[in-house]
Amino acid sequence: MKGAKAMEKHRSANLLSDFILGSQDGLVNVLGILLGLSAATSNLTLIYVAAFAALGAESVSMGAVAYTSTLARRKQYLKELENEQYEIKNVPKVEKEEVRDVFRSWGYTGKVLERATDVIVNNPKAWLEFMMSYELHLESVGKSEPRRSFLVVLGSTIVGSFIPLIPYLLRGGDVVASAVGSVILSGAVLFFIGYYEARTTVGSLWRSGLQMAIIGLGAGVAGFLIGHFIGAPP
Repeated sequence: MKGAKAMEKHRSANLLSDFILGSQDGLVNVLGILLGLSAATSNLTLIYVAAFAALGAESVSMGAVAYTSTLARRKQYLKELENEQYEIKNVPKVEKEEVRDVFRSWGYTGKVLERATDVIVNNPKAWLEFMMSYELHLESVGKSEPRRSFLVVLGSTIVGSFIPLIPYLLRGGDVVASAVGSVILSGAVLFFIGYYEARTTVGSLWRSGLQMAIIGLGAGVAGFLIGHFIGAPP
């Protein structure tokens, strides 16, 4: 029961990480493009084409990266799991000493050290999981996690990318007002993402929110400055 709860917490943490990764990246990327083009041109069609092209490409790219990176972590875990199973079977004395070393590093000594070591090595499943967690510091990656990570990052990137576009869709041809509205809305959403992250993990709520907003809007300002100084081609 405790193991199942720990696994659920681990998955929830991964989902939160994937959500923040996708939504923040999508929002910041599209915001930078919108502000850069808004500083360079008043051609709304050009702005829409660039923003929606970035939305599509970024969403698929981020989802694919999330899938392949999670799949790579799963393959690494399975490979190391196979190695540990082989070593426990073929060199048990060496592996037992490694268990003892872990307990020793935690401050166990004497009979207590030996008793704790024996408790682990007398249970093959516990032994294997102990070595994966405390010797190799690897977490289990479920078979469905790469697909889940892909879907969460893809979806959150799409949602995040749409947020800075909303003022442009509502304001129509007023590019300047749309850009201002996009900055305000994006800053508010970035603050909420940072605030929510701190609430579900640790840290100052306001500090985390402000940090997320400043980082994201900083990227948007970079896009604006590039568009302003370089300008659009004639």
